[in-house]
Amino acid sequence: MGSPKILLAITLAGILAGLMMPESIVMVNGVVVGDIVTQDFFNGIINQADSSCAGKSFYTRDAFLEATNSYTSFGTTGTTDDSKREIAAFFAHVTHETGHFCYIEEIDGASKNYCQESTQYPCTSGKGYYGCGPLQLSWNYNYGAAGNSIGFDGLNSPETVANDVAISFKTGLWFWMNGCHSIITSGQGFGATIKSINSRECNGGDTAAVQARVQYYQDYCNQFSVSPGDNLTC
Repeated sequence: MGSPKILLAITLAGILAGLMMPESIVMVNGVVVGDIVTQDFFNGIINQADSSCAGKSFYTRDAFLEATNSYTSFGTTGTTDDSKREIAAFFAHVTHETGHFCYIEEIDGASKNYCQESTQYPCTSGKGYYGCGPLQLSWNYNYGAAGNSIGFDGLNSPETVANDVAISFKTGLWFWMNGCHSIITSGQGFGATIKSINSRECNGGDTAAVQARVQYYQDYCNQFSVSPGDNLTC
């Protein structure tokens, strides 16, 4: 292994020369997400779903861990406690959105209009952009952007999120990393992640839903032996 000083100099020179992205040297804390999201933890969630649930035979821990390989900052940023809180927060929202991994697609989603006029992400006739996957990805602009980032045709084949479990988990992590990761790892609190995912629930919009998310979060933090922190509601 080369001298640490030499490696640092090479890295800094690469950044200054525009050859490396700063994200490539984000300091991670050595946490292994799979050590926290154990099979027992995952089973503790999905086993609460009824055997008739479509998600019961769709979502798997292996698929989740495979998806995290594309988002290496997830659950590895900050202190070990920060990692535990981020993972607890993610799964609290997933539990709420999918009913303990029961649902792949939004209930009656096909009857709802999630098409917003857009020149960048135009809707495809006959396709629905309703909630789907672990964080219930919704709207054409999210399907389009997620597809471009992950590598699937989100506008012409949004059903991929319901058919390919690896891509499904990647859409959840894509949304999380773009909308919630910096919030939870910077100490803004779980409540701010609720606002990012569904702001309509905040400020009395749906107090029961907010409390349900918070309860899951506190439960998972307890399982991970970490304090949930402050600012839990929105």
